[in-house]
Amino acid sequence: MLQKEVTNLLLFSLILQYARVWIPDPEEVWKSAELLKDYKPGDKVLQLRLEEGKDLEYCLDPKTKELPPLRNPDILVGENDLTALSYLHEPAVLHNLKVRFIDSKLIYTYCGIVLVAINPYEQLPIYGEDIINAYSGQNMGDMDPHIFAVAEEAYKQMARDERNQSIIVSGESGAGKTVSAKYAMRYFATVSGSASEANVEEKVLASNPIMESIGNAKTTRNDNSSRFGKYIEIGFDKRYRIIGANMRTYLLEKSRVVFQAEEERNYHIFYQLCASAALPEFKTLRLGMKFTLIVLCNCIYKAVCLRISDSYQMGIFRILAGILHLGNVEFASRDSDSCAIPPKHDPLTIFCDLMGVEYEEMAHWLCHRKLATATETYIKPISKLHAINARDALAKHIYANLFNWIVDHVNKALHSTVKQHSFIGVLDIYGFETFEINSFEQFCINYANEKLQQQFNMHVFKLEQEEYMKEQIPWTLIDFYDNQPCINLIEAKMGILDLLDEECKMPKGSDDTWAQKLYNTHLNKCALFEKPRLSNKAFIIKHFADKVEYQCEGFLEKNKDTVYEEQIKVLKSSKFKLLLELFQDEEKVLSPTSATASGRVPLSRTAVKPAKARPGQTSKEHKKTVGHQFRNSLHLLMETLNATTPHYVRCIKPNDFKFPFTFDEKRAVQQLRACGVLETIRISAAGFPSRWTYQEFFSRYRVLMKQRDVLGDRKQTCKNVLEKLILDKDKYQFGKTKIFFRAGQVAYLEKIRADKLRAACIRIQKTIRGWLMRKKYVPALLGKSTLALIQIPLSRTFKCDTFALMLREHKSIIIQKHVRGWLARVHYRRTLKAIVYLQCCYRRMMAKRELKKLKIEARSVERYKKLHIGLENKIMQLQRKIDEQVKLRESVGKSCIFFSMPHSVLTTIILWSFHIFGLISACGSANTTNQFHIVECIQHVFCCRHNWSSHFGFLFSVAEAMEKKLVEETKQLELDLNDERLRYQNLLNEFSRLEERYDDLKDEMNLMAVMNYQNQVTFLCAFLFPSLFPFFTHSSASFCCGSGILLDFLLFFLKQEPSEKKAPLDMSLFLKLQKRVTELEQEKQSLQDELDRKEEQALRAKAKYESLKRQELESENKKLKNELNELQKALTETRSPEVTAPGAPAYRVLLDQLTSVSEELEVRKEEVLILRSQLVSQKECNVLNMSFHHHHVSLLYFLNTFLGRQSPQDYHMLNEDGELWLVYEGLKQANRLLESQLQSQKKSHENELESLRGEIQSLKEENNRQQQLLAQNLQLPPEARIEASLQHEITRLTNENLDLMEQLEKQDKTVRKLKKQLKVFAKKIGELEVGQMENISPGQIIDEPIRPVNIPRKEKDFQGMLEYKKEDEQKLVKNLILELKPRGVAVNLIPGLPAYILFMCVRHADYLNDDQKVRSLLTSTINGIKKVLKKRGDDFETVSFWLSNTCRFLHCLKQYSGEEGFMKHNTPRQNEHCLTNFDLAEYRQVLSDLAIQIYQQLVRVLENILQPMIVSGMLEHETIQGVSGVKPTGLRKRTSSIADEGTYTLDSIIRQLNSFHSVMCQHGMDPELIKQVVKQMFYIIGAVTLNNLLLRKDMCSWSKGMQIRYNVSQLEEWLRDKNLMNSGAKETLEPLIQAAQLLQVKKKTDEDAEAICSMCNALTTAQIVKVLNLYTPVNEFEERVLVSFIRTIQLRLRDRKDSPQLLMDAKHIFPVTFPFNPSSLALETIQIPASLGLGFISRV
Repeated sequence: MLQKEVTNLLLFSLILQYARVWIPDPEEVWKSAELLKDYKPGDKVLQLRLEEGKDLEYCLDPKTKELPPLRNPDILVGENDLTALSYLHEPAVLHNLKVRFIDSKLIYTYCGIVLVAINPYEQLPIYGEDIINAYSGQNMGDMDPHIFAVAEEAYKQMARDERNQSIIVSGESGAGKTVSAKYAMRYFATVSGSASEANVEEKVLASNPIMESIGNAKTTRNDNSSRFGKYIEIGFDKRYRIIGANMRTYLLEKSRVVFQAEEERNYHIFYQLCASAALPEFKTLRLGMKFTLIVLCNCIYKAVCLRISDSYQMGIFRILAGILHLGNVEFASRDSDSCAIPPKHDPLTIFCDLMGVEYEEMAHWLCHRKLATATETYIKPISKLHAINARDALAKHIYANLFNWIVDHVNKALHSTVKQHSFIGVLDIYGFETFEINSFEQFCINYANEKLQQQFNMHVFKLEQEEYMKEQIPWTLIDFYDNQPCINLIEAKMGILDLLDEECKMPKGSDDTWAQKLYNTHLNKCALFEKPRLSNKAFIIKHFADKVEYQCEGFLEKNKDTVYEEQIKVLKSSKFKLLLELFQDEEKVLSPTSATASGRVPLSRTAVKPAKARPGQTSKEHKKTVGHQFRNSLHLLMETLNATTPHYVRCIKPNDFKFPFTFDEKRAVQQLRACGVLETIRISAAGFPSRWTYQEFFSRYRVLMKQRDVLGDRKQTCKNVLEKLILDKDKYQFGKTKIFFRAGQVAYLEKIRADKLRAACIRIQKTIRGWLMRKKYVPALLGKSTLALIQIPLSRTFKCDTFALMLREHKSIIIQKHVRGWLARVHYRRTLKAIVYLQCCYRRMMAKRELKKLKIEARSVERYKKLHIGLENKIMQLQRKIDEQVKLRESVGKSCIFFSMPHSVLTTIILWSFHIFGLISACGSANTTNQFHIVECIQHVFCCRHNWSSHFGFLFSVAEAMEKKLVEETKQLELDLNDERLRYQNLLNEFSRLEERYDDLKDEMNLMAVMNYQNQVTFLCAFLFPSLFPFFTHSSASFCCGSGILLDFLLFFLKQEPSEKKAPLDMSLFLKLQKRVTELEQEKQSLQDELDRKEEQALRAKAKYESLKRQELESENKKLKNELNELQKALTETRSPEVTAPGAPAYRVLLDQLTSVSEELEVRKEEVLILRSQLVSQKECNVLNMSFHHHHVSLLYFLNTFLGRQSPQDYHMLNEDGELWLVYEGLKQANRLLESQLQSQKKSHENELESLRGEIQSLKEENNRQQQLLAQNLQLPPEARIEASLQHEITRLTNENLDLMEQLEKQDKTVRKLKKQLKVFAKKIGELEVGQMENISPGQIIDEPIRPVNIPRKEKDFQGMLEYKKEDEQKLVKNLILELKPRGVAVNLIPGLPAYILFMCVRHADYLNDDQKVRSLLTSTINGIKKVLKKRGDDFETVSFWLSNTCRFLHCLKQYSGEEGFMKHNTPRQNEHCLTNFDLAEYRQVLSDLAIQIYQQLVRVLENILQPMIVSGMLEHETIQGVSGVKPTGLRKRTSSIADEGTYTLDSIIRQLNSFHSVMCQHGMDPELIKQVVKQMFYIIGAVTLNNLLLRKDMCSWSKGMQIRYNVSQLEEWLRDKNLMNSGAKETLEPLIQAAQLLQVKKKTDEDAEAICSMCNALTTAQIVKVLNLYTPVNEFEERVLVSFIRTIQLRLRDRKDSPQLLMDAKHIFPVTFPFNPSSLALETIQIPASLGLGFISRV
């Protein structure tokens, strides 16, 4: 009551004039009205005006005095979450759902933790794989409501919380439960995938059609109504991949098999079977008749997928056909108590044939039953009615058992041998049902919904309590509806089910007596139980949703589910294997907790073991009633749900006529009350339903604060403002991170905010309008006053000026007349003179031409004819061909001129013709003949003008058509080329994926083989020597390197011949052995400790050794310095120039002695180091050998002792000091040594033999070649023979020259090395001389001779090749590819240096003509790059580095290939470096494919890096602060648009783009390739942003469009800064730009629609309509898009042919190309840094 008073007080303050309220309506349930007058306390009537304009007086209830509920502000209408509404009540919920469903075509809405799904009765494109990918990994509140969002939340919580999940889908028949459950399972199957190659997810989805076929039927409310409930557990492994599934079913409606209500049908499978009766394999079923019990889907493939064999499938069809024929069996009454079946009754005959039973027995027991008493057994005939009931019961029983068998086999097919780590359950169960006639099935269904509703209420209540406690809000007990009394009425002791079971046990129990017991027990004693006024065979239960009246008729029969045992025995005697399997399951004893409805055993996650059967228990358990079984299965289900985290989906049926997008308010509100949605709203509204974070509150209501109110602490600022705005402190509470508001407070704050904004707008408008009016009025006022003062003097001046102007014009005309006449005469004379001159020139030219022609004819050609008599014909032919070619060339040239000549030039020619004609007509005194001749020419020009125009027009039209066609064909060819390239690159991607998968499987197989090998050895040891097993399982460090010694030990043991007489086992000896084993273990541990200690000592010794070595070297160095000083001193003391000169003999002798001493010293040092290292290693080996020797002796001794091969005394005598073991070990070592020596000698002998054979073969080939050359030379003529011999000699000399050049190069290297050493020694000697010279006087220096200067020799030019040995190839690949770090060493290298090095190595192999070396190097290079990318493929720098180097290597192979197309880009020096012996075109293709794979991997890497940033940076973050308003959110909180420390912003994206670009430039990637990468990055950004925009209603607003356009402009600015505007990246953002523009343009008139259609050419029709549907005003000044406007857009775009797909393919990768980019770097100038570790290769 207190809460109601508080609510009414709040309403008093808000129900003012123009406030909008909801009033009840019998047709629409609730209607909206506007208040015409303020409400005052005490008023009994409200003055209202409906939306259609009708005034209304609304009378308040005099008892409750409740005011009508207020309507939410328009900006809150259409919210994703109903809990975000300020006023939470039934009309607000109903209106919000209607607006979303009808106007926005959105079928999903959140209501707190519940997803409300309205059946659209239409296929919607919102369930594709692109939508699944868009929801995968997203937070639930960040995306629009969807079944995929619930599934993702369940999947994420399972992985995060390590807790099983459940999705509970409920609703009445036809609401879409099954479809929602199927989509949830499809989501899990797509996102998680399967852990094996068995495609478990496909099997899970394949089970749906089969279960629908045998468990679904057409009802009056639904064409595909599930007539059973099911709970599917989808199992996952530790990596959260699907490994299997399990299905439990509940309460199959068996009565539908024999009875269907009007306009309803039987199960689908019967109609599917009859529809396929004409198939050959179904002829034996004899289905071509009309069946009393009573269109084919592709269920056979699904059955095969679930491993149901063909024989079992035909068996299922036989049983189903038998059920149909059994329904046609008829009975004839003999009397009132007996009946009979007509003889040779066809339906029964067919039934018996199909079931494999005897006709006489089945006919007998269908008309009789057996009664057993304590003493005897009676066979009693039954009446016709009882026989029909028994027949129907048998048909139902067979179908139920078949249903259970199929469920069992589906579960077996979905079962996994892998251990299940967790599961997600999907419960598809019937919702609350109420019909005109409600029977036992509806009673069980509503009982189940009572239990589920109770669990739902407790969960909602628990979540609310947890939220309040987490935010430290004072918790007050909320009163919520508890339906435990109703559940007690049904299931408690002496409840309805208990009384029903008791009545079923009575011999003469009936529905009437049971009804009387119900009345006597519960009527007037339980408030939830009532009796109808006009019936004594019905009762009423007040459920949580509604009152339901149940008819008692049939309750007992359905609860008993009676089937005569004699009929079952007849079926069990059948020869039909499948039929026997159906009834074998009945004989199993069922535990009370595992029994399900209709006698099914649920296959739960943990197997339930049945208790031991007592005598007589089997029959008792078999006779459990259906109600009892259903109650047990329901309890088991509730236990499972309580052990999981539930997620709720409530399906709503919008209308009963299955019309698409039609909303019936009455039916909808009835289901909302029944499914618990309104209860959720009520619980939320009872406390503080509206919740805002402090930052969101500050951003939204900043306009209500003054500057002095804003503090640094946001929390304190919000507190201060709220205390001023809302005086009643009970209306809100401050939590740790949120502010909690009671219902209606947000609407009150929104009203204050709107008033403040409205006042500000009015003030701005007032100020601007006043300024505009003043600007317009002041100049006009000033103009009028000034004009009157100036008018009088100006008029006099104006008149004078006018007169002077007229006089001036008159005189000007006279002057113009004379001047024009003179000009005309001058022009005429000049023209006439020009014409005469032209005529003279023309006549002279013609005369010269005639003269030349006459001279040519006068010449004689007879002499030439005599000389060339035979060539006349040929000359004529050639001349004719030349003439034809000339004509053809002229015609083509004219055509080209015509095509190239613009129309303006032709027009100019014609105008000049007119001008000439005018001149001629003006010449009156000209020659008439010439004039006539010119006039004719010009007339001829005019005549041709029309022909030219027509020809030109035709040619231009043809040219334009051909050009358009050429452009179109070019575009089409480019598209086809891109498609082919994309298809090829996709195949490459798939190939690389399969290749990686193959490598992984190969590694796994190798690992498994090694593990199996070790496990087998260990198992064998444990099996043979259980007492010694700890020795084998210990680490290999303490036991002779693992499995190698184990095998030696086992082989040694197995080679021992077992003695015929084994000593009996002595217990004392066994105990001694055990004790000895313990001692050995301790000793082993001590040895291990000692080994560790020795290792530490070895390390210390090594360090000490290195220090000693360093000291030795220092001392030696000191000695050498002292000796040198002494020598120098001795030389200086002699003071003889001849002796001390560097070239003197004494000097040379001393230098030689010094060199020899230094070399000898180095040799001695190396020997000392080698000896010391050998000593240290020998010591370590001695320690290990001693410990291993001790272990082997002990093990061998105990093994032989324990197995009784020799007595312990004899063994001790023979092996007192371990002599036997030493002998054995010595022999084994000797054998191994001899064997190794033999193997080495054999190998060396084979190598030597192979080399000799090779030499012999080469000599043979050389001999044969020489003989062939000799034979060829003998056959040639003398001149050719000489030439061939010279060629042969040249070849021989060339080869010798090459060999000599190689030797010379080696000698040059040796000389250079010696020179360097000499320089070093000379430098040292010079330093010593300088040191000695410091002590010599200047006078002495003058007398000394000048030291000779060494003139360096000019070194040989390099050829741009690198030489390496064949055995160093792996080392080259390792240092240059596998171990090269782009971030470390490679940063300071020349871009593409590894590629240059590899190519220079290839060049040298090509120079040597070694194809094997070339092939091996290229293969190793490609495999090495693949290994690096497989190992570090998620590092952008690594992938970018190798993409750059692979492309450079590819360009080098092209540039130096020797092909003309590539050589033209080279310098002459580069052309000299081209490959000469091999064509590597095939390897270029392989490298190109490798580059494509690396590019695709690079795109995936950058996509993974950018993906988390895009939505936050492009959509959620407010780059322009204050533009976007924050709307209220519900329980599903969205990601805040305010940037926290952990959130990404647009700057984060730009920084990442800069990082990508700098890395690619640093690695020297081709500019064209960088453009393609940038284009791909921008496509990913645009596609992901647009996809999220299309799936988020909260982002579709005017202000968000402005934010997006600003963000896109920043990205364009980045492109401009990097000079990448021509990369095509901007074009990929066009769909996003147009979507942002669509959010900002006007959306009202037809002109706006036309503008939108022309503007949004990059968006599809589905995307445009989706954006318009999602458009949501953030402020009250914005307007929603009308439905009529959206329809107009759809009509205008109906002819557009675009993809129906809603989302862009964010995974799309553009086909990549690698344009040829030659390098200007000269290969001979490349230096190899020492940091690469490539000292083993040399420049050539």
